[in-house]
Amino acid sequence: MYKRIIAAVFAAGLIAAPLPGYAQTTTATPAATDTAKAKPKRAPTPGQLAARERQKKCGAEWQKAKAEGKIEKGMKWPQYWSACNKRLKAGT
Repeated sequence: MYKRIIAAVFAAGLIAAPLPGYAQTTTATPAATDTAKAKPKRAPTPGQLAARERQKKCGAEWQKAKAEGKIEKGMKWPQYWSACNKRLKAGT
């Protein structure tokens, strides 16, 4: 009987006391300190800015054509974007 009581007290003590290796601390994590030392982002290149503008224009065209039902059957955004991007690049 004493063995069961001692085992129950021991088990309760293990459950109540956190293990030192698994205890959570309130100090800053290394990932949080690394972000403060991170390099600043570079500004987009003129080519990247032009690509973003073309994507916005093609997206607006896609939404309009899709709403009007003028999209070819089976065409999805990637195919439309590819064709539209080529067309806008040729015109630019």
